[in-house]
Amino acid sequence: MSGRREAVDALRAELHRRGLAGFVVPRADEHQGEYVPPSAARLTWLTGFAGSAGLAVLLLEKAAVFSDGRYMLQMPDQVDTDIFECRHISDDSPTAWIAAQLPPGGALGYDPWLHVETEVHKFEAAAHEAGGHLVACEDNPLDTVWSDRPAPPAAPIIPHDITYTGRESTDKRRELAATLVEAGHATAVLTLPDSIAWLLNMRGGDVAHTPLPLCFALLDCEGRVELFVDPAKPAPGLSAHLGNEISLAPPEAFGPALDALAGKTVLVDAACAPAWVLSRLDAAGAEIVRARDPCILPKACKNKGEIAGMRAAHRRDARAMANFLAWLDREGPRGQQTERSAAAQLHRYRETLPLFRGLSFPTISGAGPNGAVVHYSVTAATDRTLAPDMLYLVDSGAQFLDGTTDVTRTIAIGTPTGRQRTCFTRVLKGHIALATARFPEGTTGAQLDTLARAPLWQGGLDFDHGTGHGVGSYLSVHEGPQRIARQGHEPLRAGMIVSNEPGYYEAGAFGIRIENLLLVREDPDFPEMMSFETLTFAPIDRRLVDTTLLTATERDWLNAYHMQVRETTACEDPLWLEAATAPI
Repeated sequence: MSGRREAVDALRAELHRRGLAGFVVPRADEHQGEYVPPSAARLTWLTGFAGSAGLAVLLLEKAAVFSDGRYMLQMPDQVDTDIFECRHISDDSPTAWIAAQLPPGGALGYDPWLHVETEVHKFEAAAHEAGGHLVACEDNPLDTVWSDRPAPPAAPIIPHDITYTGRESTDKRRELAATLVEAGHATAVLTLPDSIAWLLNMRGGDVAHTPLPLCFALLDCEGRVELFVDPAKPAPGLSAHLGNEISLAPPEAFGPALDALAGKTVLVDAACAPAWVLSRLDAAGAEIVRARDPCILPKACKNKGEIAGMRAAHRRDARAMANFLAWLDREGPRGQQTERSAAAQLHRYRETLPLFRGLSFPTISGAGPNGAVVHYSVTAATDRTLAPDMLYLVDSGAQFLDGTTDVTRTIAIGTPTGRQRTCFTRVLKGHIALATARFPEGTTGAQLDTLARAPLWQGGLDFDHGTGHGVGSYLSVHEGPQRIARQGHEPLRAGMIVSNEPGYYEAGAFGIRIENLLLVREDPDFPEMMSFETLTFAPIDRRLVDTTLLTATERDWLNAYHMQVRETTACEDPLWLEAATAPI
């Protein structure tokens, strides 16, 4: 942890030099993405915390790191707790901590490129409550002292073929431009790389696991786009693919282009745009309309081509999962495999599949107590050997040119205990309840979340994460606006894809999660209603099922699901697959 102490000391010295009493360090980059390039991993560099969501507040005398329930077990293992307090962001918010800890008269700095407008307002109010004030830094003081900061990414931007996108970019742009005209907007500012990649039918590689080109764009009311991107990134053939309605400009031209919108009505998604963008537009005299990024909803509602691609991708991924689970059943009980070797074996099965382009996120490979760490990331120091009488949780996914996958299975290595089987079966009951839900149009994820939790609640159990997240089409494995969670207030629409992943975790003992991806569709029996189509096919460990806790309907669902797995999945060991999917 000595390197973190040096980083903290260096940043504190820089803050003191600038007359700042503290500084806010978020996980996000300029695009508010879940995955950030190494050059933007400021939170990890300062604190050691490597979770996908979090924030640190560093004062001259005190410091704290905040994240959600997925990382409460992980955070103390990665962070020097002699320097940083570890806080659950829901129980002890950063703003409450700032209000209590910022010294009177103190100036709290922040980088306006790394925060959205609402965050800035909250920090401002907290600093004021403490008797201090908030200061927007023209340049990031952390970057000043980060001497070995990696260079910004410069991965090639390549065309994404109509075979996989299902629609031409021209059609998408014309449709969105019509909505701008109807609303009286001249331009929309696009700051989310996945929105821009979707709109222009292109992909990149600037961040791990998600094929994103980091860039900004302006979409005007005639369907033209000005794309602000490093001129070294476009691959040969991209300009021809984009067409003459797309103009390219370097990143430094973005600010002047915003200035040129003076007097015009400009749509900006304040929920994801950097506060810097809104400040620049305001200073230029633009009329800002704060509204949702116009790409988000059509991107979430997959078209027929994208749906066909997602189905095909999941059928191929099922082959890798079946081969891996068969291998695990043979090798796991022998005590010669570890979390890392198991994850590597699954990767080997996947990388042989057609159209494979990498993992959709780092594989969560947790044995025994490590499985209780919701977003566990195995390291050489934590790598645990798989052995009899433990549960093994593997949460993994792949990026294919035609789709993105995400699947979690919990497997018994050896003979499970009664407690493990009871907990697993309650998770399974919640999974089945959501998978079989039928609901009216306009139903939100928050309304459905209870279905997955009710069987757990009946046994006095629960889990501290959402039940499901949206998924992109060869884009982000975590895609909004849809989600199934207590805070999931977006109505589910046909074509959206969500995960179904209830779980249960006992710290120091085991973790359980069962995850499939679901396609929202019009119900085949009641067209005025909505329901789900399960896209993921992988055996659910029958050894962990306590059939006495299942209803006849739940048993029928599991048997029917396993029949689908058996009929649609190719496996190197067909006898194993037949046994793993046998009726219960």
